[in-house]
Amino acid sequence: MPRVLSDERRDLVKATADFCRRECGTKDQRDKLTAHGREQHNQKLYEKMAALGWLGIAVPEEYGGAGQGMTDLCLFLQETSYGLAPISGFGTTVIAAAAYEKFGTEEQKRVVLQGVVDGRVEAVSMSEPGAGSDVGALTCRAERTDSGYRVNGQKTWCSNAHIADHILLIARTGQGGSKHHGLTQFMVPTNAAGLQIRGIDTMGGKDVNDLYFTDCFVPDSAVVGEPGQGWTQLMAGLNVERMMLAALMLGVAHRAFDDTLAYVREREQFGRPIGSFQAMKHRIADMATEIACAQLLLDDVAAAIDAEPGRLFPREASMAKLKCTELAKHVTLEGMQMMGGYGYATEYGMEALLRQTVVSTVYGGTSEIQRDIIGKSYGL
Repeated sequence: MPRVLSDERRDLVKATADFCRRECGTKDQRDKLTAHGREQHNQKLYEKMAALGWLGIAVPEEYGGAGQGMTDLCLFLQETSYGLAPISGFGTTVIAAAAYEKFGTEEQKRVVLQGVVDGRVEAVSMSEPGAGSDVGALTCRAERTDSGYRVNGQKTWCSNAHIADHILLIARTGQGGSKHHGLTQFMVPTNAAGLQIRGIDTMGGKDVNDLYFTDCFVPDSAVVGEPGQGWTQLMAGLNVERMMLAALMLGVAHRAFDDTLAYVREREQFGRPIGSFQAMKHRIADMATEIACAQLLLDDVAAAIDAEPGRLFPREASMAKLKCTELAKHVTLEGMQMMGGYGYATEYGMEALLRQTVVSTVYGGTSEIQRDIIGKSYGL
């Protein structure tokens, strides 16, 4: 689908694509960078991108970034996910950085935002064993002391905590009112005493972690924003998280489509390329059309956010996240089916793309939660 981009944005897309082809364009390169797919983040590659100024694309200029908006961020995310760059730490870093930019102290901004530009990783911790989609049910507590807080409890599914400098922790500091009251955000160093980080093995490799807090002390200066206002602050960051996930998965959908198209053009059965059979042509046509529609949706919502950066777009951002993640899962499943046994083989990579997309409809708010948000926005 033709896209009208400025010269600067075309240059960004081209430079990012060229970098990915050069640095991680082959399976052998990616195997070396990811320990044969077990590691989702390669810090050396990440720091190369930092040196090029790309990681600070959405960081304000006063902290060393480029000061660009959602459209530029989505372009970069799509291109790196299409290029299979193992930089999983960037996603959570962007989400955390947006929270610090909105609510953090000047010192917190300086540490985190300049760290983003330099290639440091940040993490965010919300989920608990008993609180997933229902974030308001969390029980990890931060009890007030004379000079700070002591945190006790367990968190889970914390992406990239094992490679991060800090964890943006959401913990309960009070009761009363609704279950969403009394939540506070904290900036917790990953080397803090009383914090244990334990990896969770998943079908996608080493990416998520359990966190165990045992009398983990954090000073008053670790509070991000206003005590007790963590829920409101979380809601203010939803545009970034949902759009980031949408862009990443749309890039994967593009990659899965192109890989499938290349395969059906070359693979012959019954004396001709399998892509020439109507059953295949129609599937390709449907996937291409859906990807084009998703691209238009993502671009439109990103442009709206850039036009009104202080406004929340809960309906639109949820639509983008829902559409792009469900589409990516569908395209990779279709790609695996159309490639037959080769789609299942690690040599061709479709199975790795499928593993990425399956979880995308769960993290960052499940597809069911996105549909609920969209429905509520219409007064239902």
